[in-house]
Amino acid sequence: MNLDLLTKMKTAAVASPSSSSSFSCRNWNGSGNGRLRMRSPMSVILSAKAPTTRLNSNSNSNSETDETREEDQKRLSRSAASSSAFTFTFTYSLLKKQLAVATKFEDYKEAARLRDSLQTFEDGEPVLRLRKLLRKAIQEERFQDAAKYRDKLKEIAPHALLKCSSNATTLGIRVQVRSVYVESQSRPSEGQFFYAYRVRISNNSGHTVQLLRRHWIVTDGWGRVEHVWGTGVVGQQPIIPPRAAFEYSSACPLGTPSGRMEGDFEMKQLLHSNSDSDHSNANIQNNDNNKKNMSTGTFNVAIAPFSLSVFGDDLSSSSSAFLY
Repeated sequence: MNLDLLTKMKTAAVASPSSSSSFSCRNWNGSGNGRLRMRSPMSVILSAKAPTTRLNSNSNSNSETDETREEDQKRLSRSAASSSAFTFTFTYSLLKKQLAVATKFEDYKEAARLRDSLQTFEDGEPVLRLRKLLRKAIQEERFQDAAKYRDKLKEIAPHALLKCSSNATTLGIRVQVRSVYVESQSRPSEGQFFYAYRVRISNNSGHTVQLLRRHWIVTDGWGRVEHVWGTGVVGQQPIIPPRAAFEYSSACPLGTPSGRMEGDFEMKQLLHSNSDSDHSNANIQNNDNNKKNMSTGTFNVAIAPFSLSVFGDDLSSSSSAFLY
């Protein structure tokens, strides 16, 4: 082949790219061991936009990383709080048990040592220390100091001022509740605290009533609120005649060592075909009773707030009177 013709063919190959968006050809530097990639104008434009796309991707990635980091920090904080609560709860519970055992076996020297250790331990815990100061201030009638301690307690531990029991009456229906921490069912190291509570509903009105539904408002130590609705209680919709009462027990798991519960029962009055006096000494009856009941309108019966606490109640009755 003529040398001039070969040169023209090489020049045409370099100057006229194919119709595809990119193509490859040999280097013409004489080495013959490389590939030169040529791109169409569209490829160049896309390539020019690529860095911007990567920057946006990096920005989104950084944002997601920050959010993930915040969530991790929250989890670590809660984990640390749970661990701290576990350590404190375990130590406090152990000291109280040891003190009870020493007292029972009349080992008064050991009991005195444990009492002092328990007092020192309580003084190092802000809530228990403030409770003790509040109780002492009330006993000594230093009410200005008592108000200061009460306000401080409200600030650092809103549930600390509640007792582990409550008592409220609505339209003659009295609801009494008491809670207790169940240590054997709890796993503080895993953030699981188990509380049992017992409810007594007394009918002091002149009408027979039936409990239809329950509504609980549960607040944990972080301030998170959960509403629980249900039909009846413990699988029943009890009918409660005048001067009678109905009691039941239930439980509430919680993710923090303290919290609170409150709520209401939806009830209705029943008008029996027989006189209510026939039930003065009768047992509580349920839906499957044979009497024909005519109901009036429904009404809500309040369940006053009460505390869920691993410490239980350590305030005297005089303290409670001041608090409320």
